[in-house]
Amino acid sequence: MLFVFHLLDKPGTGELRARVRPEHKAYLGAKADSIAFAGPLLGDDGQTMVGSLLVIDFPSQAEARAWLAAEPFTQAGVYGQSTIHAFANLWPQKAGFPPA
Repeated sequence: MLFVFHLLDKPGTGELRARVRPEHKAYLGAKADSIAFAGPLLGDDGQTMVGSLLVIDFPSQAEARAWLAAEPFTQAGVYGQSTIHAFANLWPQKAGFPPA
């Protein structure tokens, strides 16, 4: 089942986010075959990272929560708010693909 992770950074954690980002990307890479889409949430300037939006396939919500608990940004204290919801993808993605 797909789960949406809506994760908002604590204020003032930009430097911490940048420092931990390589670990975060490696952790996501280990789930690459299960990721529907993932990327940073951006501030009003369209550049500053203020959180993350991830949609990842997990067998259960308990496993999704366990994965998030071990995620490097979570472990480092970057995220101030996090929510996880089951998600049904009913519309094929046509926009928003990264440049080739």
